Amino acid sequence: QLVESGGGLVQAGGSLRLSCAASIRTFNFYTMGWFRQAPGKEREFVSAISWSGRKYEYADSVKGRFTISRDNAKKTAYLEMNSLKPEDTAVYYCAAYRRAQDIVVVTPSGYNVWGQGTQVTVSS
Repeated sequence: QLVESGGGLVQAGGSLRLSCAASIRTFNFYTMGWFRQAPGKEREFVSAISWSGRKYEYADSVKGRFTISRDNAKKTAYLEMNSLKPEDTAVYYCAAYRRAQDIVVVTPSGYNVWGQGTQVTVSS
C-alpha cells in the first residue's frame, strides 16, 4: 500500500527527493513517517508529518537538511534531502498510521503500514 521511490547513488553534498505513493483511500487521515536503516543498525526515525501537514518532526541528525511534505490530493508523501552526507546512507522506509488526532509519531511502533524501502547511498 506504500511504494517509495527516488532513492539512488549521490555524492556527498548532493540532493535527492524521495516519494511515498499510498494506495490508501483515507490517506488524508494518516500520519506519515520516514525511517531509515543502515546495515547492522536499528531502524531509526528520520521525519514525520501529521495528516494536515501542519505538524512535523525531524531527527536531530537531519534538521536543516531534510524537508518532509505531503500532497493529500496525490496521496503522496515526500522527503527532500539536501546536503547529503555518507552517514545518510541507508534504506529509507515510509510508514503510515491512521489517526483520529492530527499528530506526529516518532517511533516505528507507532506505524502499521510500511513500504518496501528505497536505497540511498551517499559517496564521499
